[in-house]
Amino acid sequence: MLEIFIASLVLGAVSGLLAGLFGIGGGLVIVPVLVALFSMQQVVASEHTMIVAIATSLATIVFTAISSVLAHHRRGNVLWYKVFRLTPTIIIGAGMGALIADKITGDNLRFIFIAYLLYVAVQMALQIKPSIGEIKENTFVDYSAGAVIGVVSSILGIGGGTLTVPYLVACKLPMKNAVAVSSACGLPIAIGATVSYIFLGLQQQATLPEWSLGYIYLPAFFGIVICSVLTAPVGAKLATKLPAAKLKRYFSLMLFIMAAKMIFS
Repeated sequence: MLEIFIASLVLGAVSGLLAGLFGIGGGLVIVPVLVALFSMQQVVASEHTMIVAIATSLATIVFTAISSVLAHHRRGNVLWYKVFRLTPTIIIGAGMGALIADKITGDNLRFIFIAYLLYVAVQMALQIKPSIGEIKENTFVDYSAGAVIGVVSSILGIGGGTLTVPYLVACKLPMKNAVAVSSACGLPIAIGATVSYIFLGLQQQATLPEWSLGYIYLPAFFGIVICSVLTAPVGAKLATKLPAAKLKRYFSLMLFIMAAKMIFS
């Protein structure tokens, strides 16, 4: 347990820095690293390794999302009408995503996450930007998009930024507002999914390790939260000073390596 906690402190520092630097959720890094840690330390049964990593990642996003939302709100970039319109179906979708993930085998969850890693890596390597103004904004489309974003984010253990931002830009929102609204939407995703993973995991508590709250492994959760909240603002400041395009290509290379590691492990 202590080894996982110490490693999670480092993981939290790195994931928070990357999240602030690139404007993406920490789940991209947190999930594969936790899978590797759990496997090496053998603290989680192999059939639960993937879902515990996903649930723990989502639980940490609750705190990082609050910090991010407050920062964007102070700058006046959050369009709250859009957040309130997306939130109900995002919460429902996040709960459904947890139910689906609970029924998927660990290996299949792993391959789904690998596919997502490769998708984001290609997007960042090629500097692909979302199309502007392709979707006509209306309430029904927002409700439908919220449900899809909630389901997919909950299954993958992410805050949904790679899904929400392209959708909002396609709805003709300026990028700064799209990022701010996406950050605000990460909170209901994380809350809805975390609550669901706790209750679903309580039914498997006998097969889960000590210091678990449902599917959430608390030593990893606390380690990540403690450091990620501190380093995310640092990453955000560095983003304005460092060459973002070149850094994204380096980061995409790291994602390709992570995906390869998960494929062959």
